[in-house]
This record gives sequence, C-alpha cells and structure tokens, in this order.
Amino acid sequence: MEFLEGLFARAKANKRRIVLPESLESRTLRAADVILKEGLAEIILLGNKQQIKDQAAGLGLENIDKAIFFDEATDPSRQKYVELLYELRKNKGMTMEEADQKVKDPLYLASLMVKNGDADGEVAGAMNATSNVLRPALQIIKMKRGISVVSGAFIMITPTKYGNNGVLLFADCAVTPFPDAAQLAQIAVSTADTAKVLVRMEPKVAMLSFSTKGSAKNESPDKVIEATRIAKEMQPNLIIDGEFQADAAIVASVGAQKAPDSPIKGDANVLVFPTLDAGNIGYKLTQRFSGGVAIGPILQGMASPVNDLSRGCTVEDIVKMVVITANQSM
Repeated sequence: MEFLEGLFARAKANKRRIVLPESLESRTLRAADVILKEGLAEIILLGNKQQIKDQAAGLGLENIDKAIFFDEATDPSRQKYVELLYELRKNKGMTMEEADQKVKDPLYLASLMVKNGDADGEVAGAMNATSNVLRPALQIIKMKRGISVVSGAFIMITPTKYGNNGVLLFADCAVTPFPDAAQLAQIAVSTADTAKVLVRMEPKVAMLSFSTKGSAKNESPDKVIEATRIAKEMQPNLIIDGEFQADAAIVASVGAQKAPDSPIKGDANVLVFPTLDAGNIGYKLTQRFSGGVAIGPILQGMASPVNDLSRGCTVEDIVKMVVITANQSM
C-alpha cells in the first residue's frame, strides 16, 4: 500500500529511538528483530542484556545485538530517572524511595526515557492492559498543551472512493467512552493533526451524529454542534463542520442536498464519532464490510508519542506501530 510504504520510507530516512519496555515478550522481540534488520528505528530494550539475548537466541533471532540495552538494576544512570520521577510527582506525595521503586517498573522507566529525551517514543501493551500503559505515560509524559483527553484514531484504508482516495481517519475508537463537547472538540483537533502528520493530507473533519444540520433535535446532536464550535475556536483555519449524518459527510451528492453551504461538501476524510460506542462499531463494520485495513489505535493527545498494543497483536502489528510512533515523533 502506497500509504504504508510512505510511512516506512520516512521511518528509515529519519531514524528515531523507540523504547520497547516488554523486552522479553516473544512477539515484541521478533518485531524488534525485523525493525533492526530493516533499519526502521533504533530500538531500546529494557532489562538484563544477557537474558534478552538468550531469549532472542532461543527464538532464532539474529539482529537483537543491534539494539540499545538498558538494565536499571546495573546502569548507574538510572538515578537520573529516579530524580526526574520524584521531581514530577513530589507534589502528589511521592517520596524518593517510592520513585526508586517505580523506576524498576519497565513501563515507568520507558515513559521517563521519553520524558527525558532519551527515547522519541514508546510502544507497549502486548502483555499489559491499556490502563497500565497509560498510567505512567499520563503521569510522566503528560498531555499536549491545550489537550486534556487521550483518544484513539484508526487509519482506515478502504477500496472505495471516499476520503482521500479511500483513506480516512476515524476517532475516537479506543479510549474515551462518553466525551463531552469540549473533549469531543479536542478529539477532532487531535485527529486532524494525526491526518497531517501521518497521512500527509489536508484534514476535512466531519463531526458525526444521527442528525444533519438541525434535522433532529436532541441533546446528542446539540453536543456535537457545541463541539464543532469549540474546535473552530481552537483551530480557526481547520476545515471542520457538523453535525452530519455519515452519508452527508462522505457522499458528495448527499452532502450537496443536506448541507449545501458546508465547507465539507460530502468530502470529509476525518470522521469524529460522538461516542466510543459509535466509533468502535463504525471502524469495525467499515473494516469488515469494505475488506479494508484498520491501522491503530493510534493514541493522540500525549506530549510525546506513546502507543498501546492489543494483547492479541501480531509481530506485524508491532512493527507497524513502531513505524507509526517514529513518524509521530518527526
């Protein structure tokens, strides 16, 4: 796929340091081996170097030696991470002793590396729940300025004419169940930024509802209308409109009939769903009915890239997410 080829090419040309805290997990090691062989990123593995190398040898992997290894139990530079965590969390009551214990957790250590600039991004979740991955990231890396909500976008690559030659972004499909208007606006702005950074396309954002431009009166479309207003205030130059039914957002003839004065004109390439229910159902139906590919969830809103894997992920999934994380950090 041309889109994925572009992501991989940019990752090779602008090599980033990605930390993989689940360094003894077999799929993660296999993915690291592929990434190192192909030169897609510099990989930081956390833990005992010999143990990791033994695990890799048992899997028949030949490129793990090219990784950067960091063992918090023996590396004297771990103290800088203890001190950084203490400074970040002391106002929340954390003691230096507690910080020292937390640094032993690879998920905390990975987030500290990103915060300190020693890694450009983090990918985890093959053996940890989303909450475990996000908790240290939210405490340490924190959110982008002006954003207070984490969201998850999917890049949908479909064999259709919709969006940008069949490529669209859907959000939020993974994180926030019932966003209020302000959160929904932030999700829209974050997803537009993802469209620019990863897909290199000019976002045209449609705020979805069961109503188009006042065709129904209800608190749900009212929330979407308010979210649209807030998003326009956040980014005045963003092409965004709503509320739209899905067909009015992506079908030119329907858009012309239902919303003739809209700047979207049935040509949206970013679809923002009013709830997580709608977003998650929407991306899965689109994937299955169209025979397309869904890439994600890509976490949005963090000050530096952190991405969470499904615990059922494949080696290929991890490789793609590392490449995406690398591109997010450019």
